[in-house]
Amino acid sequence: MHPGNLWGGSLDAIDRDRAEAEEEERRRNMSEWDRGALHSQQLDAAENQRNHLDETQQGWLLAPQDSWKKKRKKYVNLGCVSVSRTVFMWTVGTIVVLFLVVALPIIIVKTLPRHKSTPPPPDNYTLAIHKAIQFFDAQKSGKLPKKNKVSWRGDSGLKDGLPDVVGGLVGGYYDGGSNIKFHFPMAFSMTMLSWSLIEYSHKFKAIDEYDHMRDVLKWGTDYLLLTFNNSATRLDHIYAQVGGGQRDSESPDDIYCWQRPEDMSYDRPVISVTTATDLGGEIASALAAASIVFADKPTYAKKLIKGAETLWPFFRSKSRRKRYSDGNPMLQAFYNSTSMFDELMWAGAWLYYATGNQTYIQFSTTPSVPQTAQAFANKPELMVPSWNNKLPGAMLLMTRYRLFLNPGFPYENMLSRYHNATGVTMCAYLKQYNVFNRTSGGLIQLNMGKPRPLEYVAHASFLASLFADYLNSTGVPGWSCGPTFVSTQVLKDFAKSQIDYILGDNPLKMSYIVGFGKKFPRNVYHRGATIPNDKKKRSCREGLKYRDSKSPNPNNITGAMVGGPNKSDQFHDIRSNYNSSEPTMSGNAGIVAALISLTSSGGYQIDKNTMFDSVPPLYPPAPPPPKAWKP
Repeated sequence: MHPGNLWGGSLDAIDRDRAEAEEEERRRNMSEWDRGALHSQQLDAAENQRNHLDETQQGWLLAPQDSWKKKRKKYVNLGCVSVSRTVFMWTVGTIVVLFLVVALPIIIVKTLPRHKSTPPPPDNYTLAIHKAIQFFDAQKSGKLPKKNKVSWRGDSGLKDGLPDVVGGLVGGYYDGGSNIKFHFPMAFSMTMLSWSLIEYSHKFKAIDEYDHMRDVLKWGTDYLLLTFNNSATRLDHIYAQVGGGQRDSESPDDIYCWQRPEDMSYDRPVISVTTATDLGGEIASALAAASIVFADKPTYAKKLIKGAETLWPFFRSKSRRKRYSDGNPMLQAFYNSTSMFDELMWAGAWLYYATGNQTYIQFSTTPSVPQTAQAFANKPELMVPSWNNKLPGAMLLMTRYRLFLNPGFPYENMLSRYHNATGVTMCAYLKQYNVFNRTSGGLIQLNMGKPRPLEYVAHASFLASLFADYLNSTGVPGWSCGPTFVSTQVLKDFAKSQIDYILGDNPLKMSYIVGFGKKFPRNVYHRGATIPNDKKKRSCREGLKYRDSKSPNPNNITGAMVGGPNKSDQFHDIRSNYNSSEPTMSGNAGIVAALISLTSSGGYQIDKNTMFDSVPPLYPPAPPPPKAWKP
């Protein structure tokens, strides 16, 4: 026991008191020390504290001098973020490499001058179309536009129809080698040109002939509107022809005189008819078909439709049901019509497509109309399309309605018969069925060996090619000829073989289109082409020496398709043989249509829809309203 602890137990309280007393004493003593020395001691203590390093810090100091540089990471400050310098360099390097590998070649390619890829050369059909359309420019009558492409033609026929016809009959087209304007084949030609424009407008655009063709068509339809009083509500006559004459006559007229159209100095009669079912139907067809072509010009299209509908009651009237050429030698001598119910079917179909009025299609599918026209007689001569026979064209036109719209009742029965008859006609064109003879060179003899075979061949080739396109557009690969299924390609091959013959694939290796190929007719029967364009006016008889000359024509009538060879594939390039060497409006309309259907320019499809733009939707008729309720 501690001697000072009298009570025993712990001495902690005593020790604590002693320590506090000593601390108090030390503080009193410190107040008396030199304050400078005291401050110095405090600094020394702080320095010693700083100099006391832990093991990690000592390791840094004892390490080799440059070892810290190798381990330290470097960073690049990008402003809003800092990234490792290594990552930064890799990123920049990758971008540079990608630029050199990808972007730089693209930039070089883009900056180099571009060379347009050379389009494939146009096929022969396209080259021939460019020629064939020019024929219509050479045949224009009236005051010619400044852009007319035929340099040796000028204004002509400026007094046609005057003063007898109000407004005159100036304009239109001369038919062939003479200076006569035959309205029947002229109207048919305009109908066929319209049909080809409707079906193949994209092809005409592809070869840059669409506007040209529309100009050609409008020149014709403008004139056809003059052939009757289109402002009237009821007609009692129409004009059938301007000019004319007798073949063996020596009086000054369009047959005896051999003059350029610009130099005509004789009277030109105007022939008017009061009964003309065929002519009225053909003019109405031409106007209705053209209205579809000019649908983008509503005012003009309406004018065409109004004219066609004005003609309808005139040529439909039973009291006027007669062929336009009956009883008139001046008409019968050239374009003598032998039927008229085919024009009724033809006009009804075109007016329906132009207007959508079901009255017209109802008429064209009335059984008595095709029966009277002998549409289903299967006679070879009725299977040949021409200015005088519209049956094959009319039935194909209405087959189109069945193939694409399939209207059903009440039209299906007659439309199916038209479809079948069209198939039979196409079978008849094929060589294996021996319906028509062929020359040894392969030209089908649709006109039974008579002169001017090419016109008929051109129109048949167009219909065959078009029917094949109709089937292809509906996904049907062919049609049946009896028990045999025939591919559409067979029909295309037929059309190509015939047109190729016309273009030069024949025994004579001659093109029958003037200006196409190296060998073509040089002595075309044509007044304007035979007389020099030297501003000298020749009289009626002075021009005969040019007709009888053995020299080639001084003016090439480019694009004219002549009548063609005989049944032995022989062609004598003699001007006086007009059956072989004269071109015609309807013949050239047929060759233009056939060529555009076969060319590869613009593709091989047709325009399925434009023809039906005015046809109303084929919805089922609404049921009649219920009868009024009666209590």
